[in-house]
Amino acid sequence: MTRNAVLEPGSKSISRRLPIGAEPTPEGGVHFRLWAPKARSVEVVFEGDSVPSLRLEAEPDGYFSGSSPDAGAEALYRFRLDGGDALYPDPASRYQPHGPHGPSQVIAPDQFPWTDSAWKGVTPERQVLYELHVGTFTREGTWDAAAAKLPQLVEVGITCLEVMPVADFPGDFGWGYDGVDLFAPTRLYGNPDDFRRFVDRAHALGLGVILDVVYNHLGPDGNYLKVFSDDYFSTRHKTDWGEALNYDGKNSGPVREFFVSNARHWISEYHLDGFRFDATQNIYDDSGEHVLAAITRAARQAAGHRQIYLVAENEPQETCVVRPPERGGFGMNGLWNDDFHHSAMVAMTGHNEAYFSDYFGTPQELISAVKWGYLFQGQRSCHQRKYRGTPAFDLPPTAFVNFIENHDQLANFVQGKRRYWTAASGRLKAITALMLLSPQTPMFFQGQEWGASAPFVYFAHHNPELAKLVRKGRGEFLCQFPSAATPEMKACMPDPADRKTFEMCRLDWSERDRHIRTLQFHKDLLRLRREDPVFSRQERGRVDGAVLGPEAFVLRFFADAGDDRLLLVNLGRDLLLNPSPEPLMAPPFGKKWKVLWSSEHPSYGGCGMPPIDCETGCAIFGQSATVLAPETPASSASPSGRGQQ
Repeated sequence: MTRNAVLEPGSKSISRRLPIGAEPTPEGGVHFRLWAPKARSVEVVFEGDSVPSLRLEAEPDGYFSGSSPDAGAEALYRFRLDGGDALYPDPASRYQPHGPHGPSQVIAPDQFPWTDSAWKGVTPERQVLYELHVGTFTREGTWDAAAAKLPQLVEVGITCLEVMPVADFPGDFGWGYDGVDLFAPTRLYGNPDDFRRFVDRAHALGLGVILDVVYNHLGPDGNYLKVFSDDYFSTRHKTDWGEALNYDGKNSGPVREFFVSNARHWISEYHLDGFRFDATQNIYDDSGEHVLAAITRAARQAAGHRQIYLVAENEPQETCVVRPPERGGFGMNGLWNDDFHHSAMVAMTGHNEAYFSDYFGTPQELISAVKWGYLFQGQRSCHQRKYRGTPAFDLPPTAFVNFIENHDQLANFVQGKRRYWTAASGRLKAITALMLLSPQTPMFFQGQEWGASAPFVYFAHHNPELAKLVRKGRGEFLCQFPSAATPEMKACMPDPADRKTFEMCRLDWSERDRHIRTLQFHKDLLRLRREDPVFSRQERGRVDGAVLGPEAFVLRFFADAGDDRLLLVNLGRDLLLNPSPEPLMAPPFGKKWKVLWSSEHPSYGGCGMPPIDCETGCAIFGQSATVLAPETPASSASPSGRGQQ
């Protein structure tokens, strides 16, 4: 990462990576810089007696800075404000070895021996994402244990990891969305170099790594920002989880710099390949340039020659997130597509309560999701009682990330059960085939590839008073589902603060060998997506579809020279099309259809497929997905053309 000069009081220029935090200097010692406009004086207090305290010099605009020639890497320190007794961790701490309430530690990122100099980064095309939570991905819950499993993900066909938030948070376990030390990877999974080693190993295997970051709010415990300035938080905006960050109000410049620097830090010091931005609808900014556009630009600059991949969660489905800056957008690459998930869930389970009530899981919904990405592009949502979504017709398929499992959507059901255990097998396989063969970017949730039995529910280890509030709030949220509001289901809700809740979410990797058919099913589909010249294309306008029955539809993937593919999806009972007056079912001129892949193949535990003969009536097996490809029949058509009259 390029070092920038910071002008200290007395016109002394100091070389720094970032404008805030503690950084070892090339000349020796450590330079400290902090924004604390509420303070009149700031002192760095070191643990132990070997390094004397350092009084920082005041700069304009509320900054304080100074160098300690005696401090070095791994030194533990805190800040004292205005000569008081209380000591506070660094808001830009690179590591909190004893948690958010303990001292900060100086980290020297340049000392890590990276081996990924040839790594070129991650592009939007041909990615298969894999969301994981480090604490539950393995029994050990560490970076090193997770790194040991990466070859098995490569074997499946995963190309890029999406790691749930790792910014340090209080307690012994948690999802990470209540992080408070945004520059410090949590001590629960290892030290900063363990994280770097994980990324380096992933790159060596050809895997990208993007990090889920939370720039819409901070956690309620261990958040010391207001000690340094009240202006970190907005007085005009509110989020669903508490105070909003101040990106557009009084003294918002240093706040924006804090978060822009955070993104630069992860890209440069950890070689990450991008981000997934949590709940961007709650990142409020009415200034001339939205902070997410500024973060996107800064992250790409920090990556240098490497390409990075940026994905956003945005519940209102605002497509400006992925439009280029010259068109008023933020310049990101992709958006999570809840519409696909919700329609697919209704199609698989038949249930559409709460926020699923806007969806029917019909063939036309699923066709439209594949063709256009979002289903709601400005229509009124009955559930939300307002208009939802923005136009997306011009966006490429890579602008959408499709999934049938993720951390939220599993945990939003009381017991957090996986789709493998709640949906009919045939329907689940058919919808999975739809997701993995569609041109949008697919995403797995950890263990989905083998049908993991471990549930995923909400867990957060807080102090007793806060834990009580979290448990109450979680119960109220889940009660939006009438089926979850009954006394019987309320009694089943796991306690988020109970260690057993956390531990039951850990993957059992021995299942991978026992669920070999499910694993092979996903491997074969990803191989087809990767190697088939038609499915591997992710160009807009290459897919069309038609409804064939109440629960059946066809998608035609158009290719050059008539080498098209058909994907037949039937979520209902057996269907016989005779006749079949649908032009998308017609084979390319002079050819006939042959089965290329079937979800009901015996190797996946299926029942087999009857022959498909579209000339005498096309029989589509119930609760299945079938891929057809053209072939030239042994007895070719006459020159006048088969089927002409």
